[in-house]
Amino acid sequence: MSVAPSSDLDHALLDTVTAAVRAAGATLRERFTADARGSGLDEIVGEIHANDAAVLDVLMPPLLAARPGSRWAEDELAGGALPPGEWWVVDPAEGNINHVHGMPDWAVTATLVRDNRPVLTAVHLPLTGETYTAVAGLGARLDGRPLRVSAKNDLAAALTGTGQAKPGEDEHTFRRIGASVTAMLVAGLVVRVSVPATLQLIHVAAGRMDAFWQFSDVRSGLVAGALLVAEAGGTVTDIDGVPWSLTSRDFLAAAPGVHAATAEVLAPIAA
Repeated sequence: MSVAPSSDLDHALLDTVTAAVRAAGATLRERFTADARGSGLDEIVGEIHANDAAVLDVLMPPLLAARPGSRWAEDELAGGALPPGEWWVVDPAEGNINHVHGMPDWAVTATLVRDNRPVLTAVHLPLTGETYTAVAGLGARLDGRPLRVSAKNDLAAALTGTGQAKPGEDEHTFRRIGASVTAMLVAGLVVRVSVPATLQLIHVAAGRMDAFWQFSDVRSGLVAGALLVAEAGGTVTDIDGVPWSLTSRDFLAAAPGVHAATAEVLAPIAA
């Protein structure tokens, strides 16, 4: 992923975005219970939509006010390029399915995308209080501390991960996910298969994991983590090694020392 340097204005904007995701996270945390269990699909979907609506009421107004003229990417499961200009790409409950099942892996994310390049992001984990941030050209941080990707250069020692991007993807995609997990289990050390993508990508940015790939272009699950990994010194491309963009059909973010080897394992499956 090529990253255009941000302005001083973007750096100043980060405080506003961070405050917004933290306030939204407080709302999502209030709605959480470890005993939550949907008994059927309709109930689960209803709880997911209710979480989204409650958080958006808190998150949307301050973000749109912070950048007059910016627009909101409404469909969080959509992919592909956006029209020119500034867009907020947000997931009000990244990992919503985990939230409604009483599991802890969920977050609030907000990313400013300018002319199809992510330039600023904040990811808040309400249960831990952690906030991951990045501004293009200015690095990635966890609660103000700089992040750096792993220094590994041996795929055989790598902890990698993947997962599905959304429910109801086609069978071909599911088969590619399965084949890629098998291939990486052979080539690497350990493979995590989980959702959401952003919570794996923050581990790549922090050097806890070494690579993450996904056979999908769902932008809300990728833009925050892509910027965090790139600003932490990682390599972000499609699986063929071409710099990642919103038009890419798939995604690979990795520590530089294992990126090429990871791509080599996955490329035949992605073809």
